[in-house]
Amino acid sequence: MTTNPIYGELPSFTSINLTPTSSDENEDWLHPILEIFRPRGKVAVENKPKLYLVPSSFNDEFDPDFAPEPTSAKDLPDLNEWNLNFSRNVLEIFAGRRQPSQLARQCHHHIYSELLTKSGSQKEVGRIRKIHISEPLDGVCETTVTVRFGARLRCLILRFEGVDNRWLCTALTLL
Repeated sequence: MTTNPIYGELPSFTSINLTPTSSDENEDWLHPILEIFRPRGKVAVENKPKLYLVPSSFNDEFDPDFAPEPTSAKDLPDLNEWNLNFSRNVLEIFAGRRQPSQLARQCHHHIYSELLTKSGSQKEVGRIRKIHISEPLDGVCETTVTVRFGARLRCLILRFEGVDNRWLCTALTLL
């Protein structure tokens, strides 16, 4: 028995360089038996927004062939511009500077009749300060507009629904 080491000196490694022999990521799975254990790639599924809207009818009766059809928000005009223009037009109607008939196609007939009765009810055109837009469902927009009338702040609340390929105002309240 000897106490002398087998090697006079121990080898020293300063660095280890590993070089890939192949750049094919499927190289490990080329054997026919291993093919059945290959992990499957994730398939990207495009989630389309679901349309849950049932258009407001205000107890109107429609023939099923001519009933209002809900429309997805992606098929409708831009909400930011739409809300700003509609709000400005409503404030001008309240001040008596614009005819309500200009918004007849953009409002449900119950909302249009409210516009007719409130036309000219304000002394001045309100100035829009802020607009907050919320989309609780696809094809539904709820908007809160902060409006300044002289020294007083008021709130204009609007609801739009995507119906028949257009935004339709189904609620309008000035608080």
